[in-house]
Amino acid sequence: MTVSNGRQFLSIPGPTNIPDEVLQAMNRPAIDLYSGSMLGITYSLIEDLPKLFKTAGRVYMYAANGHGGWEAAYTNVLSRGDHVLVLESGRFAIGWGEMARLMGAEIEVLPQSGRKAVDPAAVEARLKADTKHSIKAIFVVQIDTATSVVNDLPAIRKAIDAAGHPALLMVDTVASLGCMPYEMDAWGIDVTMCGSQKGLMTPPGLALVAAGPRAMEAHKTANMRTMYWDWTFRDGPEHYQKYCGTPPEHTIFALRKAVDLLFAEGLENAHRRHALLAEATRRAVAKWAEGQVLSFNITDPAQRANSVTNVLVNGFNPQIILDYCREKCGVVLGVGIGDLTGKAFRIAHMGHTNAPMVLGTLAAVEMALKALKIPHGSGGVQAAIEYLGSEVAP
Repeated sequence: MTVSNGRQFLSIPGPTNIPDEVLQAMNRPAIDLYSGSMLGITYSLIEDLPKLFKTAGRVYMYAANGHGGWEAAYTNVLSRGDHVLVLESGRFAIGWGEMARLMGAEIEVLPQSGRKAVDPAAVEARLKADTKHSIKAIFVVQIDTATSVVNDLPAIRKAIDAAGHPALLMVDTVASLGCMPYEMDAWGIDVTMCGSQKGLMTPPGLALVAAGPRAMEAHKTANMRTMYWDWTFRDGPEHYQKYCGTPPEHTIFALRKAVDLLFAEGLENAHRRHALLAEATRRAVAKWAEGQVLSFNITDPAQRANSVTNVLVNGFNPQIILDYCREKCGVVLGVGIGDLTGKAFRIAHMGHTNAPMVLGTLAAVEMALKALKIPHGSGGVQAAIEYLGSEVAP
């Protein structure tokens, strides 16, 4: 017997739920790529996307996933043999560095526990030791979904400045843009990349890269550049150059509608919504953790992400929880990845999501814990409800 009939709840950290309005925006024929509304949509996004990143710089659009966005970011500013410092905080920060190594960069990882955010003091110390300024760029993620940590980007920028180091600061916002504050220019970030499939509520397939003035200066001499990713080519006068060929029309239609939805909600309101739903999730997990089986992966509450919560499972295979939720309740949770493969599950609360969706997901998890006889503190869902009831005023 199951109670899974009905609309499936997708609670994985990407791809996330797509609003009906975004799906409907894609439900149209292909259009002429050289004129008319396609040009209007392209140039409206070129004007509006910098507002999401809070930058006066240019944002480039690519038919690619987040991994393509990584390559677009570093190939435009690095040369072969350049030394890059990767700030470890989970699988995705490391992955970005591994890709750059394949393109000829020299990669150094600044190690960090998988249960903590990047330590700005360690960043400052390493950069002060680089007296010859051989490090050309620093890679960091704002939120790493493998660990569910959030890194303090202003503190990292402050550490770089305290060291007096000229390295470019490059940030992955795939799991954070649209979910929490991001101030590219105010925080002194030189390059930002993002994907369409998480906080931006758009199907996978678009990568966005924002470039500041120091990045554009580095671009002039970068020899990793290839035609498809090249900012100079994409700054050309012809519309087809904005995509280096045929535009991914239907994902562009979707992104235009998703950006409109974010602007209609208001970025600050979207950030507050994510913070509320994340804290409600954490209140539930904290109650379950009283059973001494479940626990938070990130030990410091201030370093827990507002887009995803990674839950460790001690003494049980977390797959049985995922299987029960999917098969019996129609709720799909995220698996543990990287070092947490087979040790954790992840609850996403990002993008197009609201209180009933999150509460329903939490209820399915609590139902699974009870059915599977996994020790846990009771009242997790009630704790989430009480929190939201106290924070969301009539």
